[in-house]
Amino acid sequence: MRVVIVTESFPPDVNGVAHCAWQTARHLALRGHEPLVVTPAGARGRPGEEHGAAPCPVVRVPSVPLPGHPQIRVALPSRRPAAALAAHRPDIVHLAGAFVLEARAMTAARRLGVPAVAVYQTDLGGYARTYLGACLGAGEDLAWRRIRAVHHAADRTLAPSTAAVRDLAAHGVPRVRLWPPGVDSERFHPGRRDLELRRALAPGGELIVGYVGRLAPEKRVELLAPVCALPGVRVVIAGDGPHAARLRSALPGARFLGTRTGDELARIFASLDVFVHTGPHETFCQTVQEAQASGVPVIAPAAGGPLDLVDHARTGLLVPPHDAEALRDAVLTLETARRARTEYGRAGRESVLGRTWGVVGDELLAHYAEVLGVRGGVRGGSGPGRCGPGPSGAGLFTARSPQQ
Repeated sequence: MRVVIVTESFPPDVNGVAHCAWQTARHLALRGHEPLVVTPAGARGRPGEEHGAAPCPVVRVPSVPLPGHPQIRVALPSRRPAAALAAHRPDIVHLAGAFVLEARAMTAARRLGVPAVAVYQTDLGGYARTYLGACLGAGEDLAWRRIRAVHHAADRTLAPSTAAVRDLAAHGVPRVRLWPPGVDSERFHPGRRDLELRRALAPGGELIVGYVGRLAPEKRVELLAPVCALPGVRVVIAGDGPHAARLRSALPGARFLGTRTGDELARIFASLDVFVHTGPHETFCQTVQEAQASGVPVIAPAAGGPLDLVDHARTGLLVPPHDAEALRDAVLTLETARRARTEYGRAGRESVLGRTWGVVGDELLAHYAEVLGVRGGVRGGSGPGRCGPGPSGAGLFTARSPQQ
């Protein structure tokens, strides 16, 4: 099967969209298919330890950095995406979002008569509220118009969490199915806990509370300020972004490690005592899943993707969104409950062990199979949009492929 993956972000970018797109391409290649990635060209260097060489050919289109967010590239108008689709002759197009490049690719796919699966990964509406909150809702409405335009045209939309499924349905997006991302439970493992690293981060034996992710307004990392003020607690932050300098001032005493990837990031995760996520607009939250795979208890807002991942008082604690005092109180609760931290960490790892990228990739192939079956009339469909209740046709494309 020939697949074109269109994504606004791909390694060497460091974010959840880029990582999921890379893992998707890798799984397709491992299963004997022929993926091609179309993505914006960036100014950054080669992929690092986490990803290595691309698992398939990559077509990079002209782009510019998003104002105020140089890590995010926006594709410029170009004939290259449509030309890449036509040249690859795909059986299906995989859209890893609903931003500029994916919208153009959706138009090209429709012109070619190629079915498309669109993946909803970014809460553009929530980001619009963060950046344009006082603008009478115009920014959020515009974001949802963009989302509807791309996803309504797709043969199937895949959403990473039940909260995302509900949001899409509430905004009129049809044909939505649940498809959560996977996790590398071999890389992110409790066995990577590093006592020497712990001594370097917390030489006084403090409780190490960590955040991993972009340092941007929508992530609300400043909510950790009361946690930084707790005696016997050391806040550690791995990541970079436009708010890095501001957060260094807002979070005195925190250790800022910058962007870390691969085995180095896995060692940081496993060396934490508690992982805290602060962002209220996560459609999934991959870093929560990586912390759980690392055997670390999680504190996260009771909103969006974390609602599926964190089982309150079993794998971690859920707190009201935007509530800095609730975050502080949750850290205090776990600071004095060493046994609970251990139990939450163990239960969290058990909860994600079945979500390997191999399992998730085969689920994606099943979704492809259903969409192609409907298009081809295999399952009695007469056109796009008449999909069955769930994936059931992976064998159409995996029977002769090597096992991962």
